[in-house]
Amino acid sequence: MSDYVEELAQLEAAGQLRSLKVIEDQSINFSTNDYLGIGGDLELQKEFYGFANPVTAPEWRCGATSSRLLSGNFDGYTRLETILSIAYCRSALVFNSGYHANIGVLPALTTKRDLILSDKLNHASIVDGCQLSSAKTMRFRHGDISHLTMLLTKYHADYDKIFIVTESIFSMDGDLADLEALVDLRIAFDCFLLVDEAHAVGVRGRSGLGLCEELGLMNQVDLIIGTFGKALASSGAFVICSETVKSWLINKARSLIFTTALPPVIIQWNRFVFTRMLAMNPHRENLEKLSKFCRQELTGFYPIIGDSHIIPIMVGDNHKTVALAEKAKAAGFVLFPIRPPTVPVGTSRLRLSLSASMSESDLLPLLNLLKSEV
Repeated sequence: MSDYVEELAQLEAAGQLRSLKVIEDQSINFSTNDYLGIGGDLELQKEFYGFANPVTAPEWRCGATSSRLLSGNFDGYTRLETILSIAYCRSALVFNSGYHANIGVLPALTTKRDLILSDKLNHASIVDGCQLSSAKTMRFRHGDISHLTMLLTKYHADYDKIFIVTESIFSMDGDLADLEALVDLRIAFDCFLLVDEAHAVGVRGRSGLGLCEELGLMNQVDLIIGTFGKALASSGAFVICSETVKSWLINKARSLIFTTALPPVIIQWNRFVFTRMLAMNPHRENLEKLSKFCRQELTGFYPIIGDSHIIPIMVGDNHKTVALAEKAKAAGFVLFPIRPPTVPVGTSRLRLSLSASMSESDLLPLLNLLKSEV
């Protein structure tokens, strides 16, 4: 135990010690992933529960009690995957979370004769999926198409299959992947392209299906991973793929096979809220407006990076970042410090995560506080 105690003390001294915190309801939360404001939409939740009859309908139960491959694959899963398939015009497979999807898909689809080329700033779940795979993994510099092209040129003949893996909106920098260039490379080098749309589902695209939809690339991306756990204010995730890949994942993805299925009531909510999300264009328009407003207000005070509803306030020093987060908390705002190892050393930041339920008047007091601390 002494080793653990010593390292915890070192983390505290470096300003990197984490702890679990209880959030006060009256605070304005800028650290949530509730991008469309669905999580706080009580009318929408009342409408959903108005359909429920737990006594007579098994699909409203709070526990699945089995894995999907045993007795946990109730009809609600089929209906949900059908709606997803219709929206994306391809097959869909639901996982318990984005983490389950990312640690399951790559290990299932690759062998030691394959190569994974992963963006250096991809989420930890993707990193873990690469590590669990028997494939060779190389990381290309973040967003660097030239570096990726060099790796493809050098190594494409040495492997049976190559998987290019990226997020569409990166969770810590709020910037966008150059999906059009990645699709061009997928075609030129006959690769698989996997795009994690966790922070784009609900937010981007005409129907909220993500950045691939916005750019008209959904049919040119082999695997799209989306989540219900962020903009859709629920739990679970899904993989959009071919019917062949879906069948393969059902047979090979350990994070799908060896875990209890999601509760039936969650599957019901996911189907309900996904159909509502498709028509939430006013929410998406307001979120885009708020994002532009924040970036304009902060220009000249902090380095502004990215082009989305995720706005990193780059501070740099761990202790200064924590102190600024505490000042925001005292003023009634939830804004957590993001520190290494989540982000590179020297780039500690406050991650301003916007929601369509907010207004400019909600944002101004926090923006003024941040500007006053420069």
